[in-house]
Amino acid sequence: MDVYGAIASFAAIVALLTLTPGLDTALILRTSLLAGRRSAWAVVLGIQASILLWGLLTAAGLSALLTASQTAYEVVRWAGVAYLVWMGGRMLWQSRTSRADDDASPGPPDAGWGRAFRRGLLSNLLNPKVGAFYVAVLPQFMPQGVPHAVMGVLLAGVHVCEVLVWSAVLIGFTGILRGWLRRPSVKRGLDRLTGLVVIGFGLRLATQQS
Repeated sequence: MDVYGAIASFAAIVALLTLTPGLDTALILRTSLLAGRRSAWAVVLGIQASILLWGLLTAAGLSALLTASQTAYEVVRWAGVAYLVWMGGRMLWQSRTSRADDDASPGPPDAGWGRAFRRGLLSNLLNPKVGAFYVAVLPQFMPQGVPHAVMGVLLAGVHVCEVLVWSAVLIGFTGILRGWLRRPSVKRGLDRLTGLVVIGFGLRLATQQS
């Protein structure tokens, strides 16, 4: 398999992964609807940064620890479980108040952006399944004669580009409905729904084995 064939095949696989509804989609939609496009793009950039990091770590062979070391895998897995359950619980708690989203509350402009970026970054970095996916899939698309680090970053870049396009579609779609969806009762309902979804992902991660 040459470089172009490897990129095309990998792009097809991650396109299906990107279009499948999951935690990232829920976070992007919820943030775009409740906190606006700026915070939504911060979540997107955090997700992209985590993808690039996983690609680089996989190419460097470091993330293979997740499959070779049960202890390392369990540490990352339970950190991810704790973070997702905490984040989902926080959303449910916020839905009980008049503020549906802390990113939309008054404060320094960069504070909400930074929190949104960290939310997108940590939701993927603390999910060992993402690392396991890259460990299992990336080596199959490494042509001979190409440095693994370079190819790993290149393939992760393809994944990033596809997620950026899909995120733009999601954020653009929510912009059409934002006026109605920003009503207090609807905002509380969205926070409750997204909080339950996030907790569900955390509980699923807790019950999955490496």
